[in-house]
Amino acid sequence: EFSMTAAVRENRDIKNRLRELGEVNVGAIKEYQSVSGRYEFLTTQRRDIEASMDQLYRIIGDMDKIIRTRFKDSFDQIVQHFEEIFIEFFGGGKATILLSDESNPLDSEIQITAQPPGKQLKSINLLSGGEKTMTAIALMFAVLRTKPTPCCILDEVEAALDDTNIDIFAKYLKKFEDIQFTLITHQKATMEHADAMY
Repeated sequence: EFSMTAAVRENRDIKNRLRELGEVNVGAIKEYQSVSGRYEFLTTQRRDIEASMDQLYRIIGDMDKIIRTRFKDSFDQIVQHFEEIFIEFFGGGKATILLSDESNPLDSEIQITAQPPGKQLKSINLLSGGEKTMTAIALMFAVLRTKPTPCCILDEVEAALDDTNIDIFAKYLKKFEDIQFTLITHQKATMEHADAMY
């Protein structure tokens, strides 16, 4: 029952298939183990990096919320102090600080408007030199009242002021008992209020 022709054909097919397989790579098992180990190592590293990235994104999100809250709280205090100091400096009028985009305070522009007594409400850029200086000083003092520092150096901040406004400025400086101010100035009216002069 054995068919020689069929056996020869099958033998030829098997030899052709073996030839198509090519040379046997005896190092393939070792190479596979090496590549497999490297793949496992890199996969673990990638999982660790992705977990770290997720954790960092969560931390950044939490920090962003905290920064927004603290900025808004500080900003509201500065606005309140600025309005009070402006009125004290000018003997009336009103001043405001606004964020151009309340929903995005960290990237928002800050708009300062001031209205000295008897004048129209204007942007700070439209005020006279002395008014602009007094408004800027009022804002600086509002920041210092909100977040005091141990010492502060002021360089020619009152250069554009007349003697009356210098007197207002110097008297307000004395209200900051916990802050040591160093003023660089050429104004004699300012020097008269100094505790020490160099």
